[in-house]
Amino acid sequence: MAVSISVVLLLVVLAVVFLRNGALKVSHAVVCGLLGFYLASTSMAPTIHDGLTATAEIVSSIRP
Repeated sequence: MAVSISVVLLLVVLAVVFLRNGALKVSHAVVCGLLGFYLASTSMAPTIHDGLTATAEIVSSIRP
């Protein structure tokens, strides 16, 4: 749960930065958001979730 919130927060911050810099148009952000909602309702959603969870575990286990 904490990883999901962190990822969402990071993506929101990146979207705001891109929107302010003009690198991302509002229409592009809407399309990306809709793509995320549609992907969440497909059969690929568990695979994507498992991949992100595994990646988060690998990154969190790295000690500098």
